Amino acid sequence: MAAEIHYQTIATLAARLAAGELSAVELMQAVIDRTRAVDDRVRAFNSRDEADALAQAAASDARRSAGEAMGPLDGIPVALKDVIAVEGQPLTASSRMLADFVSPYDATVVKKLRQAGAVLWGRLNLDEFAMGSSTENSAFGATHNPWDLSRVPGGSSGGSAAALAAGEAIATLGSDTGGSIRQPAAFCGVVGLKPSYGLVSRYGLIAFASSLDQVGPFTRTVEDAAMLLQVLAGHDPLDSTSFTAEIPDYRAAVCAGPRSRRLGIPKEYFGAGLDPEVAAAVRAAIAFYAAQGWEIQEVSLPHTEFCLDTYYIIATAEASSNLARYDGIRYGHRSQSAGDVTELYEKSRAEGFGAEVKRRIILGTYVLSSGYYDAYYRRAQQVRTLIRSDFLRAYEQVDALLTPTSPMPAFRHGEKADPLAMYLCDIYTIGVNLAGLPAISIPGGFTQAGLPIGLQLIGRPFREAELLATARNYEQAHDWHQRRPNL
Repeated sequence: MAAEIHYQTIATLAARLAAGELSAVELMQAVIDRTRAVDDRVRAFNSRDEADALAQAAASDARRSAGEAMGPLDGIPVALKDVIAVEGQPLTASSRMLADFVSPYDATVVKKLRQAGAVLWGRLNLDEFAMGSSTENSAFGATHNPWDLSRVPGGSSGGSAAALAAGEAIATLGSDTGGSIRQPAAFCGVVGLKPSYGLVSRYGLIAFASSLDQVGPFTRTVEDAAMLLQVLAGHDPLDSTSFTAEIPDYRAAVCAGPRSRRLGIPKEYFGAGLDPEVAAAVRAAIAFYAAQGWEIQEVSLPHTEFCLDTYYIIATAEASSNLARYDGIRYGHRSQSAGDVTELYEKSRAEGFGAEVKRRIILGTYVLSSGYYDAYYRRAQQVRTLIRSDFLRAYEQVDALLTPTSPMPAFRHGEKADPLAMYLCDIYTIGVNLAGLPAISIPGGFTQAGLPIGLQLIGRPFREAELLATARNYEQAHDWHQRRPNL
C-alpha cells in the first residue's frame, strides 16, 4: 500500500489519517520520494521546500496527537501554481520578470488551505503569466506530460496537472482564464474544476485578465474536487469581484447524486477541427447519460463562432493593463544597462517578458488605443454579453452542457509553434470564462496511442453542487480516473 500512497485520493487519505493508519509525515515523505523519482523528467515544479513541507506535516500530526480539532484537509499535501501568493515562498509566474521575487503575504485561498490543515507543497510551473496552452512558454523550461514525455501537459496550469498525474501531489491548485485548468486536466487525465466567477477569491492571484481569471482545484476524483472547493469557496472582502453566495455542502450533494437529469449538447461544439477519437469519446458519454435515463437535448449557442475573437480582445486588453505594473522600478526585474528612465522601462520589460507575453501586451495595447477602443474592446464586451445570454437561454431547457474539453489530445512539444494554432486549443473552454460559468473536465477515455481524453461539463452560475453531481454520475461508472501513467 505504501508504494501507492502518492496516488490515493483526498477522501481515502483523510480517512486513513483520522484512523491512525498513516501519519501526515509518512504521507508527505511518500510524496517527496515520488517527486524526487520522477520530476527530473516531468519538470512540474519550479521550486519546492521539502523541510518546510515536512515541518507542516509534523505540525498536523502534533495537532492530531493532542486531540485538537482537525481541518478537512489536515495533513494533505496540496501543491500550488506559481501565480498564487504564499508568504515567504517564490512567486515567479514562470517569468524572468519575477525570477527573484518572494511573496510578502498569503493569497486568500492559501489562508483557507492553512486553516483547513493542508500541507502547502511547492511551486508549480506554468506558461509565463498564465499565457499559453502548453506550458512551453515558461522561463524555467517546459513541463512534460506524464503519459508521454514527448508531449505537452496543456496550459497554462500544466505543472499543476502534470504533478497530480505523476503522483507528485495529492491535489493541486491552478488558475483558469480561458481553459487553463480544464484543458491541462484533459491532457493529463485528471479532474479540473473552474468555479463560477466570483465564487473563489482572486486576492493573491497574479492577475492576467481580471474579469476572466478564477482559481480552482485539480484532483483525482470529483468527490475530491468537492472537498477542496468546500475549503476554497466563499465571499472575500479583499476581492471586489467576490460574490456573496450560499455555500452548500458540496461533498454531500455529490454523494446524493443529481436532482435533475437534463443534459444539453451544443451543436456548435461538434464541427470541423474536432479529433475523431475525442468526438467518439464524447458521443459515448452522451450515450451513457441517455442509457442512465437522462433527457438529452441538442441546444444552440449561436455566438460560439465569436468566442475566440472576443476572448483575445478582452484578455489581451486586460493583460496589457495588469502587466503595466512591471516597469523595472516598483518590483520585479530591473535592467542594469539602462541609461535613463525611458530606457529603464523599455529594457526592463524587453528583458523580463517572454515572446508570448510581449505579443499579448502589444495586442492589448492596440485594442485599447485611441481610435480603436470602440471598434474592438467595446464591441467585444457587447458580444460577450450575447455569449453569456446564449448560455443562459440554453439553461432554460437543460441543467448542464456536455462538450469536449479540447479539440484534440495532448500534442507534441513544438507542434503548435504558430500562435493561432495554439489559441484554437481553447475553442471549447473560453466561452465559459466569458460567461462566468462553472465547468469541469473529467477523464473520458483514452486514444489508441494511450493519451487521455477529457469531457467537459458546463453548469449554471453558482450551481457547482449540481455540476459536480452530474460529473460523478459518469465517473462512478468508468475507471478512466483510476488509470496511471507508466513513469
